[in-house]
Amino acid sequence: MTTSTTFLGLGAMGSALAGAALDAGRPTVVWNRSPRRAQALGGRGAVVAGNVKEAVAGDGVIVVCLFDHQSVHSVLDPVGAGLSGRTVINLTTTTPNESRELAAWAAKRGIVYLDGAIMAVPQMIGGPGSAILYSGSVAAFEQHRPLLDRWGASSFFGPDAGMASLYDMAMLTGMYTMFASFLHGAAMVGAAGVSATEFAEVQVPFLAAMTGRLAGFAATVDAKDYTGEGQQSLQFTETALATLLRATAEQGVAVEVLRPVHDIVQRQITAGFGDHGTARIFEELKGAR
Repeated sequence: MTTSTTFLGLGAMGSALAGAALDAGRPTVVWNRSPRRAQALGGRGAVVAGNVKEAVAGDGVIVVCLFDHQSVHSVLDPVGAGLSGRTVINLTTTTPNESRELAAWAAKRGIVYLDGAIMAVPQMIGGPGSAILYSGSVAAFEQHRPLLDRWGASSFFGPDAGMASLYDMAMLTGMYTMFASFLHGAAMVGAAGVSATEFAEVQVPFLAAMTGRLAGFAATVDAKDYTGEGQQSLQFTETALATLLRATAEQGVAVEVLRPVHDIVQRQITAGFGDHGTARIFEELKGAR
């Protein structure tokens, strides 16, 4: 293998991606706005470029992992005219529309574009549990699959360059709200002198068990059958949430995490859907569009 892979951006994630390529014996060129971040990879055999133009001077695939959408443009715009025929794999976290905008930018310049969303932390890259979602050019996905699979399990979500990001954003919504909810609960028991570690020991298996209900919620939403048997009604859910809000206040804990969920449920009841299953809040969330 003589064609080099270029990595633009060497934060914790970019460095992990480049490091996995080096571990696989791939010729690697690296660049970072702050040169000191490239030193460790240079010591492992990577070619350290002095600037972006030098970094992309070859003919190999270009992997971009920068701070945000604007950073991608600030780095690639000055050299974009010379990248016709090249492949850019963008692993920067962007919104779906930002990913689509970058794909359109690339297409105007004859650049093959593949967008990716990393579902892992840097320490997981190249190891068990690491997964990356891709969308955009199917040809690029298939051609560079050996490199992609070095980083983690690779999944392709079609030619719409925004789909990988869309899945990423939707999945991260669940993650961050789960984190916030765990910390809310930890604050509640913490008021009684219970450590967060003690709380985690009982909360983690409970949440793991509850994820088993997601498939049932999904089937209900897809069928739009919110009055079927076995569903917890919105009225029951509102009563439970109201009790949780009182208990939260009694512990002196802020209610900002729970209050929005209660209010969505309450609005559905006011609209006449109190006897419908809790999954019906999907219709209100979707209706926000």
